[in-house]
Amino acid sequence: MRPSTALRRLRCKQQSEGERVKLACLSIRPPGSAAPQAVEQLTLVAGAGIDGDRHRDPASPRQLLLASSATYADFDLAPHALRENLLLDTPIDALPSGTVLQIGDGAQVRLMFACEACGRLDLHGAQVAARIGARRGVLARVVQDGAIRTGDTVRDLGPLLPAWSDDWHERVAQVIDAMPADTVIDYAMLARLAGIQSTYCRAFPRLLASLGPACASRAMAARTVSSLPRWDGSGLFAQTLA
Repeated sequence: MRPSTALRRLRCKQQSEGERVKLACLSIRPPGSAAPQAVEQLTLVAGAGIDGDRHRDPASPRQLLLASSATYADFDLAPHALRENLLLDTPIDALPSGTVLQIGDGAQVRLMFACEACGRLDLHGAQVAARIGARRGVLARVVQDGAIRTGDTVRDLGPLLPAWSDDWHERVAQVIDAMPADTVIDYAMLARLAGIQSTYCRAFPRLLASLGPACASRAMAARTVSSLPRWDGSGLFAQTLA
């Protein structure tokens, strides 16, 4: 996520009398649903994601996607083209990773890293993915339960939790570094915890080798036999709010 222009704008908006950042729209993708569905309310579950959403996953840093109405306006996009869950009425793509946002009375989400602009966006216009770049939105995890509604106020509580990299190579290294001693991890679980598609697993042997022998020996294919216990990511995202 880029420098702090949007961060300053968000905080200035919150401090201006009578002006607040709002949730402009909410959407959910139930299991088996290909397209987002607009709703008036969502239930956020700490450590898991959105209740009833296909991306609810305690082991994922990609539990929900936040996007900005400014991106829709700047690129003339159809509703839900970015496939976001939460649409805010101010730019958020420059907020630093680790920032915690409070939504409504108590729900809180932790910003993780920028969402990559995939080729699917080109269905909405020529080279949309390339033009949007890092402005698709920000992926997040739920850190405090709560019901949120369209029109709720969003408060920036600041960067209270450790940052995660936008670069997937660095996220893989972050996960490896966080592993308990004397454990190993399956490639599929490593991809899940790093927030990348399982197709990236074929790149892991070379990437892990570049990180050194100690890293290369800690991740392996599911069929590989090891006497060490396999880590499931327990505790990876369990940092306490500052």
